[in-house]
Amino acid sequence: MKYHVIVASVIIVLLSACNGTSRKTSVKQTKKPEKIVQMPVFNADSAYQFVAHQTAFGPRVPGTEAHRQCSAWLGSKLGSYADKIIVQDFRARVYNKTSFDGKNIIASFNPLAKKRILLSSHWDSRPFGDHDPDPANHRKPIDGANDGASGVGVLIELARQLKLHPIDVSIGIDIVLFDLEDYGPPTEERTGGDDNFWALGSQHWAANPHVPGYDARFGILLDMVGAKNAIFPREYFSMQYASWVVDKVWSVAYDLGYDESFVNNPGSATDDDHLPINEIAKIPTIDIIHLDRNSSNETFYEHWHTTNDNLEQIDPVTLGMVGDVLVHVIYQE
Repeated sequence: MKYHVIVASVIIVLLSACNGTSRKTSVKQTKKPEKIVQMPVFNADSAYQFVAHQTAFGPRVPGTEAHRQCSAWLGSKLGSYADKIIVQDFRARVYNKTSFDGKNIIASFNPLAKKRILLSSHWDSRPFGDHDPDPANHRKPIDGANDGASGVGVLIELARQLKLHPIDVSIGIDIVLFDLEDYGPPTEERTGGDDNFWALGSQHWAANPHVPGYDARFGILLDMVGAKNAIFPREYFSMQYASWVVDKVWSVAYDLGYDESFVNNPGSATDDDHLPINEIAKIPTIDIIHLDRNSSNETFYEHWHTTNDNLEQIDPVTLGMVGDVLVHVIYQE
């Protein structure tokens, strides 16, 4: 009797196991495969070389030969990586009523994708070292290694990675390098109401995007992202217009272990390229910018608008950190 019970039990167990296996196999066959995201490794040394190449032209002040040569190089370099390159020519009048020809350089990846992310920086450099400790330098142009070239260097390296490791075709990336951002009046000539003389390239692009009716889910502006031990607080206007984008980016930075740089402290209000993008183009855009309340140079990076803003101030570690955050933000999207 016991023998038959054991046999029956074994048969029941075997049948159950078979049935269970069958059901499990059936579930596996219908389960949707998980999406595998190939995450590129951002190359900080490459980004540094792109910064160095820009500064080698000399100060990239509109109207100069260095400006012309650098614009040609930027268009060629980004054009070698992007699916589409557009150079948006425009003319703008600066604070002293002089007009300059500007060039916004746009590199697009997956240009037919509806869902888009906007990444930007400015590529021109300041014609005046008006915050230099030496008054003799106040009318000298600066290299702008951190103020301009650092953000551009990060974005060119990101473009290179997008070429090597294409992002999902459902996501489009637009890298926009703005011109004539830094031709505002020198300190001794500033008056109330002269804010519109800054960020002229982004003002033009926001009102006349490279694609009619252009829209993006969100935007990220890079400004002064290459100095050693840089601090990036939550810039005021970024929080006012796009706090959810700040939360997204700072959360990624925290997960990557960069919370000592991407701090959760409020930052001061910065009149930068992200303002026209938010106010005119209506794209929620944030500014990753080095701000330091302990700086002797207002609240900006210590060598902001001085002749010391040169390649010696650039740290590949900082470039790599910012680039790593951007890679994870866009590839996880």
